Amino acid sequence: MRIAEILRRKGSEVATVPPDTTVRSLLATLAEHNIGAVVVSPDGMRIAGIVSERDVVRRLHELGADLLDTPVADIMTVEVRTCVPDDHVDSLRRIMTDHRIRHLPVVRDDVLIGIVSIGDVVKSAISELATERQHLVDYLQGRY
Repeated sequence: MRIAEILRRKGSEVATVPPDTTVRSLLATLAEHNIGAVVVSPDGMRIAGIVSERDVVRRLHELGADLLDTPVADIMTVEVRTCVPDDHVDSLRRIMTDHRIRHLPVVRDDVLIGIVSIGDVVKSAISELATERQHLVDYLQGRY
């Protein structure tokens, strides 16, 4: 399965925040959308970074409550791994596992067009297994 199929099923909406957004506002966005990370973007199309709940927790330990008024640009990951719609889910699974990444923005011609989470990858694997299982059952029962 390709990343394009995951986006077709889940949609391509991506929550973004500008780099000067405060961590307090970021937390509101995460809660509002019930998500674990957002893409940091000055215009909703170009990627400046990515920031997750984990980034907030780690910095909260260092800075305490002062972190809430800090811009996300100060805590975001700037070297963002991305994928393209034609990438295979299997390769994405390896990248996410090897680099301990839970969210990967999807780009086309350096423009943000979606985001894939580890949950999306797991869901696609379960779907593929269910389809394969059904094909095997149909084969064994002579339905082919």
